[in-house]
Amino acid sequence: MRVRLRNPDRLLEMAGPLTVADLLDRLDLLPHTVLVLSDRELVTAGHELADDAEVEIRPVMSGGASGAPTCAVCRAPAVLEERRHRAAWCATHLVDHVHNQIRKAIDHPPSGAPGERMCSYDQRLLVAVSGGKDSLALWDALVAMGYRVDGLYVGLGIGGYSARSQDICERFATERALRLHVVDLAETYGYSTPSGAGAAGRTACGVCGLSKRYAFNRVAVDHGYDVVVTGHNLDDEAATLLGNVLRWQEGFLARQRPVLPATGRNQVRKIKPLYRLSERETAAYCVVRGIDYVVEECPLVDGNTGTELKEVFDLLEHASPGLKAQFLFGFYERQDRLVDASVEETVVLADCGRCGMPTTGEVCAFCRQQERILAALPVLAAAGREPR
Repeated sequence: MRVRLRNPDRLLEMAGPLTVADLLDRLDLLPHTVLVLSDRELVTAGHELADDAEVEIRPVMSGGASGAPTCAVCRAPAVLEERRHRAAWCATHLVDHVHNQIRKAIDHPPSGAPGERMCSYDQRLLVAVSGGKDSLALWDALVAMGYRVDGLYVGLGIGGYSARSQDICERFATERALRLHVVDLAETYGYSTPSGAGAAGRTACGVCGLSKRYAFNRVAVDHGYDVVVTGHNLDDEAATLLGNVLRWQEGFLARQRPVLPATGRNQVRKIKPLYRLSERETAAYCVVRGIDYVVEECPLVDGNTGTELKEVFDLLEHASPGLKAQFLFGFYERQDRLVDASVEETVVLADCGRCGMPTTGEVCAFCRQQERILAALPVLAAAGREPR
């Protein structure tokens, strides 16, 4: 059989027939970290792959446990098992499961006042999309659930990766007659992520993160949106929490919430409705909904601490299903007792003297970063060291 492994992309020839579970064992892959497709259909661990089968294995998705699982709702053959939930779903009820988890996150956010919701149906939402599985699954789900939601793509200038990501986002919006805002970092602010990182002497992830957060809020303010929505999932939030705990970063711990209210002028409320769903659940949702997405990771992400923490958590989750959710949800339940809320309450926001966006000083961090980058780029170019 021909086995295509993704991220990085490679092809292997394997002798069959083999069950999915046996194939993953031979490839030394943890079943809960991948999703297996045969003839473009999801298959579970007990499925037998023929000798001439065309198989694709995608990361951060689950092929499930042994046996022939059935849907927890209708008892039809399942396409995805989730050990954390001790359940499996057919394609139809997998979609329902994802929508229900998003609805629960929106209707009952942790640390919220009684009756408080992340957002309402009469508000205008702006979802930040990257071309990846999480943000596109979230946009699709919110539209299906009846919310008024447009998309925003920020072009980071990372060569072919950014070009593919933008194309996927634009096709997604066009096929569904949805509105997509596109902000090109180089055209709008004068630098790309790679050139900005080289000029500022910062990591690519540091420059990228600050630039995207600024662009999200800027577009939302300029176009009158009520809420910015991001696709941070359970894996993202658990890894971030672990990193903040390991370093005892109290300020970050105080701000790590799925709802960040607007606390000053020119600031828009931010929400994370996917915090109850894992990466493999959103990836499987994309497959059954026919959503094309970028499977590859950003080429500049190598060495990112968050990625390494996710890998550690994957090993722990394999031994103890549900550990990520217990860790994250347990923190939310105890956050007010564990973290001094005054760390956040003492922050006073003012308008940036250059762009008018909220900041704790006279000039916001984005404007300071942009100034450093634009000042350094001509110098690097003159020295023949202009970053790409």
